[in-house]
Amino acid sequence: MSVTIYHNPRCSKSRQTLQLLQDKGIEPTIVEYLKTPLNPSELKNILNLLDKPAKEIVRSNEDAFKQFDLELEATDDELIQAIVEQPVLLQRPIVTANGKATIGRPPESVLEIL
Repeated sequence: MSVTIYHNPRCSKSRQTLQLLQDKGIEPTIVEYLKTPLNPSELKNILNLLDKPAKEIVRSNEDAFKQFDLELEATDDELIQAIVEQPVLLQRPIVTANGKATIGRPPESVLEIL
């Protein structure tokens, strides 16, 4: 089984989710999206796997969100472009496995797709 975690090591939920996967014997592919930002195509793929609109993966409470003068009602493309330009806006962690994805908040939610 191929498992990927879009990970921010500074985030406690992201660290807890990674630890949970490792405790289950899963060594996921780790994508540190702050070091290796995702492109629009990758983000659209994640949204398709999540079956959610872009507003579900954007951290609108971040200061970086305010600089875009956007609202959560903005189009998916506008929100995706904001995440591309400021990767800190991506909700974390996101785990993909078995053709599905979920946000690891709480970390145990990733168990549903394994």
